Amino acid sequence: MIAQPYQLYVERTDASKNMARYYAMSIEPNLFGEACLIRRWGRIGARGQRLVHHFEREEEAVGLFLELLRQKRKRGYGPKSHFPRGAIF
Repeated sequence: MIAQPYQLYVERTDASKNMARYYAMSIEPNLFGEACLIRRWGRIGARGQRLVHHFEREEEAVGLFLELLRQKRKRGYGPKSHFPRGAIF
């Protein structure tokens, strides 16, 4: 069982480079009680790609979540106040 919800949605846009990207993550339990870190990324408005990591312990999932967050912040991704309409995890 997940102790608290973990969700993140960040975007990076640069009109001069025609760049409009998003990156989303969430930690959710699966049917077997494992913690899953679900990652989605791609061009804003597109379905993009999805990757799921499975962990036996929530702490491991949170560690990767925080490390990926640091990487994205370094690359210029910024938080948005809400998830976009129709976001699929």
